[in-house]
Amino acid sequence: MKASDLFLRCLEAEGVTYIFGVPGEENADLMMSLLDSPIEFIICRHEQGAAFMADLFGRLTGRAGLCLGTLGPGATNLVTGVASANLDRSPLVVVTGQGATTRLHKESHQVMDVVGMFRPITKWATSIYDERNIPEVVRKAFKLAVAEKPGATHIELPEDIAKLDVAEEPIVPGLKVRRPVADEKSIQAALELIAGATTPVILAGNGCIRTRVSKQLHRFVDATGIYAAMTFMGKGAISDRHPRSLYAAGLGSHDHVTHAVERADLVIAIGYDIVEWHPTHWNIGIEKKILHIDFTSAEVDTNYRPQVEVVGDLAAALWAINEGLTPSHQKDPTAFADARETLTREIEEEYSDDPGFPVKPQRILSDLRKEMADDDVLISDVGAHKMWVARNYPTYLPNSCIISNGFCSMGIAAPGSMGAKLVHPDRKVVGLCGDGGFMMNVQELATAVQYRIAPVIMVWEDSEYGLIRWKQELIYGRHSHTEFRNPDLVELSRSFGCFARRVDSAEAVRPILREAFEVDDRPSVIVIPVDYSENMKLSRRLGELLQH
Repeated sequence: MKASDLFLRCLEAEGVTYIFGVPGEENADLMMSLLDSPIEFIICRHEQGAAFMADLFGRLTGRAGLCLGTLGPGATNLVTGVASANLDRSPLVVVTGQGATTRLHKESHQVMDVVGMFRPITKWATSIYDERNIPEVVRKAFKLAVAEKPGATHIELPEDIAKLDVAEEPIVPGLKVRRPVADEKSIQAALELIAGATTPVILAGNGCIRTRVSKQLHRFVDATGIYAAMTFMGKGAISDRHPRSLYAAGLGSHDHVTHAVERADLVIAIGYDIVEWHPTHWNIGIEKKILHIDFTSAEVDTNYRPQVEVVGDLAAALWAINEGLTPSHQKDPTAFADARETLTREIEEEYSDDPGFPVKPQRILSDLRKEMADDDVLISDVGAHKMWVARNYPTYLPNSCIISNGFCSMGIAAPGSMGAKLVHPDRKVVGLCGDGGFMMNVQELATAVQYRIAPVIMVWEDSEYGLIRWKQELIYGRHSHTEFRNPDLVELSRSFGCFARRVDSAEAVRPILREAFEVDDRPSVIVIPVDYSENMKLSRRLGELLQH
């Protein structure tokens, strides 16, 4: 068969159902091979949007999402989305075309070192120089992408290699590889550290949103009575209905959660990614010890020096710790009850029925939460709204509230919600973004309309880069060059073929949401003028804004 046919057969063997991308001249043979493949190609309007769609598809399925671009500008357009998946720990494989190997050694039209460009932002990147290596390269790319911690891998397929005849067969993935378990001595050391602590607290990160991990984490919290705070990307690891949940960690230096961590004598960091909330912000207050439990060893950092590291499969490690628990591991169930009660009251009562217009962030999120089931999916873009989602959107299940907080790129919510809706067509999926982030990938509305993908995209409109203004005012007492002019976002969305409405009162949010959720054959866009005067009020209560 032709090498491009073999490449597609290898993708089929990996269980690929969708490829998100943009066709090009140098990946033309691969596109021709797709005509005889059951894999569906989603034609995107920009490669960055394709990468974000593949990111969320991989994040929600646990299988690597796949995005495709051509050489040169097609490859460079993919970079932000690929880097985002890699630092947000989403399994993703990116495939790019390339010029013929006969011209890669010299200056040539659109040719650049694409593999070299992707190497720093992926777990592994390579080019195929021998068509017989295709099965090995594809298998390795998918195996590494999903291995803990998940991330992005890159395959380059030069155009002349894609045309060659080849007699190889795909390598069919075998049984799932069982991850190594933590050694018994580290488990015992962890149990001793927990037993000796008076006021421990759990910091649950992105690694805890795996289903098996979340189950064992709940078991651990129930057995010990230890309170748990979640990072932005760990939301839902412990249900916010649980009486030991401290909700999201990392908003401000005077936040209730930060005060709780400040009072702790032991921080049990489980599945914690240092890229989210740096230890300089929470390793404060009384002298505290750190217990690191994760798939990988702890990052070396002056402010993060674990006394014990439990390294191995996270669910297995927590199971082993749970099996070793005794009455000496049970802690004061009221230790941080004050923080829990205050946070719960503020989230439930703070402006939840405020009739003001533009609409307060707390009111919007309160209304949205009431319209979403526990397993419906909210995807937050990056901006001022991200802080409000982290604080004011209680989350009850893993992967039901997704905040990009590793690479933290604007523009992820709209295309990401499209990838998420393909994974969960029967659930409500909302992509929440500011008007700045919305305009960064607005072109993908055309993609969603073409393929009848029906997420609801909620746009908080303030004609400004709101988070940048927020931080400028905190640091400098004034802001600079954050305002911009929007087109009519409702008419723009309608021109793509979307259902689109503008909210004109606080009371209209829920009725318009219900109307949008009934639309099942195209995306819906809801534009909500937002009252961001609440930002500085929150900062005055919480102190310095910490999250990026």
